Amino acid sequence: MENNKKTALITGSSRGIGEASAKALARCGFSTIALIARKDNDGLLTVKSDIEKDCPDTKVLAYLGDVADEAFIDRLSKDILEKEGRLDVLVNNAAVSHVGLLQDMTLTEWHRIMDVNLTSVFLLSRAFIPPMLQNGGGRIINISSMWGRAGASCEAAYSASKGGVEALTKSLAKELSRSNIAVNAIAPGVVDTVMNDNLSKEEKEALSEEIPIGRFASPEEIADLVCYLAKAPLYLTGQVIGIDGGFI
Repeated sequence: MENNKKTALITGSSRGIGEASAKALARCGFSTIALIARKDNDGLLTVKSDIEKDCPDTKVLAYLGDVADEAFIDRLSKDILEKEGRLDVLVNNAAVSHVGLLQDMTLTEWHRIMDVNLTSVFLLSRAFIPPMLQNGGGRIINISSMWGRAGASCEAAYSASKGGVEALTKSLAKELSRSNIAVNAIAPGVVDTVMNDNLSKEEKEALSEEIPIGRFASPEEIADLVCYLAKAPLYLTGQVIGIDGGFI
């Protein structure tokens, strides 16, 4: 896919995998990068500034809002389409986690995990599939997790939400396969982001020893795969690609 005058939207892009993916797509030549964060306005503006400095020809749009809020997604999609007229790549990256026993989890906590991690993928895909169809195609890239396939103790809700993301990815790929829209998911292993800051230094070292490659992934390694999928052949669709250092 040619990237001249192409627009990409990355959710959860004020830090971690989202930040790295936004910067990588800008370096790949996308003319417009749209960023979303729920409440980290300072982080969002820093990423925007970094991209504008490193890629001065790239236009950066920044939005603060909740990806699980249908009204926000409606306003977001209208604004992007009014300004750019298209969206070529959607990266559904935003996610929250919850560590604890399932029996201690509240229904509110369960719903929040599902809303941010899974319902947002539905809302954003529903909003941007029609303009992708009108413009002749596009790419949807969903960020899952190795726990979506393997399941994680004390992260049952997170694992369930990511399993849903993978099922949705495969179903939507079949639905859109003849419409020039490729839909794939990336299933990272343990990535060196703030989501793992709840682990102590000793716990991180012990976890690293369980990973065959011997370390956590960097966000930039995941972002490289995002860039590849953003321009990969349309025949590559409906796949969940693991990048976990051999863990699973």
